[in-house]
Amino acid sequence: MKKILQLALVLSGLLFLAGCKIDKGESITVVGSSAMQPLAEAAGNEFSSNNLGKFVNVQGGGSGTGLSQVQSGAVDIGNSDLFAEEKSGIDASELVSFKVAVVGIAPIVNKEIGIKDISMDNLRAIFTGELTNWKELGGKDLPIVIINRASGSGTRATFERWVMNGEKTKKAQEQDSTGMVRQIVSTTPGAISYLAFSYITKEVQELSIDGIQPKDENVTTNQWPIWSYEHMYTKGQPTGLTKEYIDFVLSDEMQNGMIPKLGYIPVTQMEVERDANGEIIQ
Repeated sequence: MKKILQLALVLSGLLFLAGCKIDKGESITVVGSSAMQPLAEAAGNEFSSNNLGKFVNVQGGGSGTGLSQVQSGAVDIGNSDLFAEEKSGIDASELVSFKVAVVGIAPIVNKEIGIKDISMDNLRAIFTGELTNWKELGGKDLPIVIINRASGSGTRATFERWVMNGEKTKKAQEQDSTGMVRQIVSTTPGAISYLAFSYITKEVQELSIDGIQPKDENVTTNQWPIWSYEHMYTKGQPTGLTKEYIDFVLSDEMQNGMIPKLGYIPVTQMEVERDANGEIIQ
């Protein structure tokens, strides 16, 4: 009888442990564009709160990192401000693009320079090093201090593509972190850089270009030309949790709610479409 009771206790214990087995859930990893990171993180948190046990791990690293890691199979989604066709070393035919939002990029300066508008030609002349003092543009007598983004940055690639017109930028201080760029510009007299609209705050002065304000409505019509799609790239067609997450980001709930609240432009609001060659196709 004693042995029967002991056996029953052992079996009860095993059943209890089986019932308490921890459900680790499912997870995917999303890596890439720092400009897109706030969107991906906020969407991931919202998705997880609506789908218990399903997690989205989001990391930055830049568009180049997102594209190379998704191509190698190291991550489930690679976020990029660039078309895969624009990045050397990437085989775009292996990847599938989902355009989830649009982001405008604007030049920003220290608030003490005394200028709020600049011509595209003069903006280009600053970044080539041809113009070196703000007084040459009607501003204060302050040396121009260029803060560039790191070479793998999609924000930098977009800025150079639509501003530099093929000319090379002057060698200057480079920063990986978008937040650090904003902080340096806000505290350095004469500093200039560029940020996605979603990162611009009252700490810095955004510049209009040739009288065109850096506003979402000017991006949707391409009057403001410095903008890019926010892509989520997968290696082949997505399945499972990866597909569920991308479908959620493209849902009306996200496109009409969180995406504009975070400072991005929903793809559904664009009045034009641009291809990988930079041509307006619609």
